[in-house]
Amino acid sequence: MGAPRTDGAAEAPLAADLRRFRARYGLLLEWVVGGLMVILAAEVTLGVVFRSSGHSLAWYDEVASVLLAWLTFYGSALASVKRAHIGCPEIVDQMVWSLKRAFNIFAQVLVILFFLLLGWVGAEILPILHGDALVSLPWVPISVVQSVIPISAVLIVIAEATHLIDLVIAREPPRAGPPGSALADGLH
Repeated sequence: MGAPRTDGAAEAPLAADLRRFRARYGLLLEWVVGGLMVILAAEVTLGVVFRSSGHSLAWYDEVASVLLAWLTFYGSALASVKRAHIGCPEIVDQMVWSLKRAFNIFAQVLVILFFLLLGWVGAEILPILHGDALVSLPWVPISVVQSVIPISAVLIVIAEATHLIDLVIAREPPRAGPPGSALADGLH
């Protein structure tokens, strides 16, 4: 449900609210991901400059790995908002709309349950990591580094829940789009 309807049909108030929320939420995540990309690029550039000058930074590799992991997790949340994860909708596209809708609702529920489990397990592990720290930066707790797991899981659940609501409130098939667009766009 990326863009507002252009076929003359009125958009339901809840659908319009979800579309606006998702747009703002996506923009927030774009800023987070963009910021992480800039920080990672600056950190890598700094590491190369120092290494070239013969004064390698002890923390460079470890911090770059953490930033790349954070970029991956927060980028996954952004991909969830934009419905940009890889999928194979060919079989689902062959279904009649009511079956396709039911299948997509079931799939969304499974995705949400998986990320709720991931977030819960990620949060449960944080206290176990208490007292551990990065090797090269002992003042940075591992629990801060690993907090990306439950945080990104919650961010993904929020994104996926908005798409689930879209599927539940849909009462008619979406406008025709290119093949594969129905599943990729959450039937909108």
